[in-house]
Amino acid sequence: MKVQFWGAAQTVTGSMHMVHHNGKQILLDCGLYQGRRKIAFERNKNLPFDATKVDAVILSHAHIDHSGNLPSLVKAGFKGPIYSTSATRDLATIMLVDSAKIQTNDVKYVNKKRAKKGQAPFTPLYEQEHAIETLRRFRSIEYNNLFDVLPGVTACLHTAGHMLGAASVEVNLHSDNPEDKPTRLVFSGDIGRPEQPIIKEPSIVAGADYLIMEATYGNRIHPEGGDAKATLKEVAHKVYNDRGKLIIPAFSVGRTQEIVFRLNQLAENGELPPMKVHVDSPLAVNSTDIFRSHPECFDDEMINAILEEADEDPLNFDKLNYIRSANASKALNHSKEPCIIISASGMCEAGRILHHLKNNITKKSTTILFAGYQAPHTLGRILLDQSLEEVKIYGQPYRVNAQVCKLEGSSGHADQHELLEWASQTAELGNLKKIALVHCEMEPATELKKQLELRKLGSVMIPAPGDEMEMK
Repeated sequence: MKVQFWGAAQTVTGSMHMVHHNGKQILLDCGLYQGRRKIAFERNKNLPFDATKVDAVILSHAHIDHSGNLPSLVKAGFKGPIYSTSATRDLATIMLVDSAKIQTNDVKYVNKKRAKKGQAPFTPLYEQEHAIETLRRFRSIEYNNLFDVLPGVTACLHTAGHMLGAASVEVNLHSDNPEDKPTRLVFSGDIGRPEQPIIKEPSIVAGADYLIMEATYGNRIHPEGGDAKATLKEVAHKVYNDRGKLIIPAFSVGRTQEIVFRLNQLAENGELPPMKVHVDSPLAVNSTDIFRSHPECFDDEMINAILEEADEDPLNFDKLNYIRSANASKALNHSKEPCIIISASGMCEAGRILHHLKNNITKKSTTILFAGYQAPHTLGRILLDQSLEEVKIYGQPYRVNAQVCKLEGSSGHADQHELLEWASQTAELGNLKKIALVHCEMEPATELKKQLELRKLGSVMIPAPGDEMEMK
């Protein structure tokens, strides 16, 4: 028995961990690696294992860095089942098709410029036919239900508190002797925060023998009193007074709904300036509809808001405008009225957000408010670090005159204290032998490793791509 780490190993994106047991292979997540375009494309295209020999996939959640390379897996010959919660399946239904569409459209846009220069065209990583075939392989499993993955392997999905449908994965590896206690491997997925809006807080998976654990913020304590709603109010009023635009790059699934929820609270209290709020992402619009159809994932605050508001919809208010059509999106570039634009992708690597940045980044009246983690080398990270006075968008240079800031108090990932508490409780009732830290850069991973070892929770490793964790 062993786990081999192929993605989100000493980096945050591209979650992909292979469990080997009794000659079978079970893949935990199959996400897109995000970073420098050329390197990312090659890594995503060239899977580090034979897809035809993978027997099953268990998907922790629908974010593209965890699910986005499933179509490549299917394209390469994978024929097995993909297990997830029903909410994750519903979100993946639109996200994977959207991912294929974005890649195809972006390649067309870039190829027009390459053709003018006499350069060879690019090809998309995968197309919609591969995404649709992937969706046929999904099998829905509800939280807290033990299910058979393969002969000798059972699993259970537990609430992770990170986004709608997100799960921590319990995998029980049984020996040939039915009297032997199975080896319990726990994969945290992405661990959310107890006070995150809309969805239920993370649950504990006790009794782990081996643990694969995210460490995104392993060296960070989220600031106390980081009030995302107050920040949104302050920045919205500033932009309104400047007659500018507030551009919020946000993941279409999870972060966009959280921002809308908070803006709705401001609107309900009369604290939002009289300006339009545009959610400019077909995926975000469709995802919001899916959110409404999964109340089993909601926390008490969300349920109470549904019961108390006149329109019974905490994800809608009078000045909110959900945009699907490309023409309506383009019209925002010509509008002179102050407004808020929430658009994807959250790391500014693709999608409509690039067009909004291209048309507004040179204006001093523009504010760019980042609401989520930005991976190294992405345009979002470059802008957030404010390391360059000029950036390239679709290959063209643009001077950064816009103000850039970050929405504190909105993180969907647990901080160091919360990670340590989660790991301590997961170790209870078991015999935790080893912890592998993933979904992290080296600095936070190294600090969290130190803290975990001080608590004597077990041996800790920070695997590089291809490294293995033996399980006995």
